[in-house]
Amino acid sequence: LTETEKMSDSAAASTSDNGAQLEEEQPPKTEKKEIYTYEAPWPTYALSWSARRNKPFRLAVASFIQEYSNKVEVLQLDEEKNQIVKRGAFDHPYPATKIMWMPDRSTARADLLATTGDYLRLWEVSDDSSSIKVKTCLNNNKATDFCAPLTSFDWNSDDPKLIGTASIDTTCSIWDIQAETTTTQLIAHDKEVYDMAFAKGHNIFASVGADGSVRLFDLRSLEHSTIIYESQDYVPILRLCWNKQDPNYIATLLVDSNSIIVLDVRMPCTPVTSLNNHHGPCNSIQWAPHSSCHICSAADDSQALIWDLSALPKPIEDPILAYTADAEINTLTWSSLQTDWVAIAYAKNIQILRV
Repeated sequence: LTETEKMSDSAAASTSDNGAQLEEEQPPKTEKKEIYTYEAPWPTYALSWSARRNKPFRLAVASFIQEYSNKVEVLQLDEEKNQIVKRGAFDHPYPATKIMWMPDRSTARADLLATTGDYLRLWEVSDDSSSIKVKTCLNNNKATDFCAPLTSFDWNSDDPKLIGTASIDTTCSIWDIQAETTTTQLIAHDKEVYDMAFAKGHNIFASVGADGSVRLFDLRSLEHSTIIYESQDYVPILRLCWNKQDPNYIATLLVDSNSIIVLDVRMPCTPVTSLNNHHGPCNSIQWAPHSSCHICSAADDSQALIWDLSALPKPIEDPILAYTADAEINTLTWSSLQTDWVAIAYAKNIQILRV
């Protein structure tokens, strides 16, 4: 893809005191590129698009440095410079396993960012993103100095006061961030929990883990859970992503697998399809925020692929779009605000791609 710039002049009419029409030239407008690249000073991993409507093209990215001291940067596309620039940064203990902006487009609430690692932390971001301070550190085991690291979390888009976390201690916790307390903590799996995600709505979430199962939970009835899938030979399941446009579908990634497994919750145990075009282990998946039948995947083969699943239940042979980065892609995220843009993290780089 090549960078193109188009300059356009437009005339604005204004009426002078004597009624004459005057034309004023407006400054030239720069067309957006197809790809923007930002190089961070460290290896990148956790990545998230902001959903706040007055902060377009804003991202948060976290470092992956194998020591205590890590960083998070807030980035934004500068429309005038036509490049991604750093707006703010803060220190983070240990690498963040996941990062998310509050999934709220309005500007009525505080501008919040959440991270997981040793604990779940909420960060308050100033209007220009130059000042970012920890708002609260949420810990549901204050009786001991030891903590069970959190592998992932999800922020409920229909009820933004709810955050669910997954932990290596086999539990999932549901937090009320307004009350700064857990509403639920449950043993979700037989082994470590690697990921969890809310369905559309308030009550349903799913989790995956080292025991090789996908489990469904309902916050209104936590006496039991439903196992909707178990991998062959109980291979650990690393990630899941819930289709918010059609909540019957969940996509999952197995550890060290080149395939994306797509499940229909109405038909447990048997995958609807398997997407197999990657040539290295898959690391990240994301359903399109505006379409029920499109999903993007990224893998160690340096490729980001977009798939069209509208032909289901027929087999899906090939992706409809493919992009090759310069290194293995660790993470991808699809913007809910600018739905034709996807962001990827690889090596020390962040790229945003127009799809």
